[in-house]
Amino acid sequence: MRRKLRKLLITGCCGFIGSNFIRYILERYPEYKIINLDKLAYCGNLENLKSIENNPRYTFVKGDICDQNLLRDILKGISCVVNFAAQTHVDRSIVSAAEFIETNVKGTYALLEVSRKLKVEKFIQISTDEVYGSIKKGSFTEESTLRPNSPYAASKASADTLCRAYFITYAFPVVIVRSTNNFGPYQFPEKIIPLFITNVLEGKKVPLYGKGKNIRDWLYVEDNCRAIDLVLHKGKAGEIYNVAGGHEVANLALTKLILQKLDKSENFIRYVKDRPGHDFRYSIDSSKLNKMGWRRLYGFGRALELTINWYLNNERWWRKLKKQ
Repeated sequence: MRRKLRKLLITGCCGFIGSNFIRYILERYPEYKIINLDKLAYCGNLENLKSIENNPRYTFVKGDICDQNLLRDILKGISCVVNFAAQTHVDRSIVSAAEFIETNVKGTYALLEVSRKLKVEKFIQISTDEVYGSIKKGSFTEESTLRPNSPYAASKASADTLCRAYFITYAFPVVIVRSTNNFGPYQFPEKIIPLFITNVLEGKKVPLYGKGKNIRDWLYVEDNCRAIDLVLHKGKAGEIYNVAGGHEVANLALTKLILQKLDKSENFIRYVKDRPGHDFRYSIDSSKLNKMGWRRLYGFGRALELTINWYLNNERWWRKLKKQ
């Protein structure tokens, strides 16, 4: 995709990764115009985009990606769609999967269908490494079988297969991006890193599942934004691209590191009953993206320091959300 004056629809940009991505794109491409469609569910926060709300190249529309009438109105003249809109928290999906099916599956279908009919040039589906399931050794590649183990992961895998079907059946130019666990500024404080940081700052203990042996690979959100940008401009229709963080760590070790950086003892750890179907280890291979020129700019230690400092300096932002 050659750079030219473009108009993008980016959905779900009042959330964590989407808000970081939209700021990144507006700064990097001064000729681009962006519409942000977000229904402002519990983790959607307009304050995440306060710094760009008056940017003449940015438009916010409150609405649901399941609303095909709305989509037909705002997709006219759109060159590319980047779909971040999703329910993402595994614990919530275990309690009630209905919203995950509605947004992640039905919403993706509606967006695909209207985009196809209006001949959108490119459709980027933002997915997750969780669709592959757990792996004891080695790493999943883009060719690996999907074996989701939570309702959240199953809803994202369903959306991915819909995207593939639209490429195969209609030759609709869909590209899928599957990243590992992201962290960084503006992450809703229900995920492990911001939850544990903010709990400690509040003087509360941190709830660690099981014995803390589950392993995750961590990716700084800005590095993920750069990966999505590369796929947006150079990714091939019908392809899947994994984005790995390159730093696998057990949850217990991660917890101890956060406590250490905040000068707190391990007495802050509160071990809680493990959640059902808890995947042991996620690991994906980014070789395909590396061959296109993508590299991580942030080491895990430096990225974690930046993240902790952001939460230290933005107490008003997270305290307001935790009260809700």
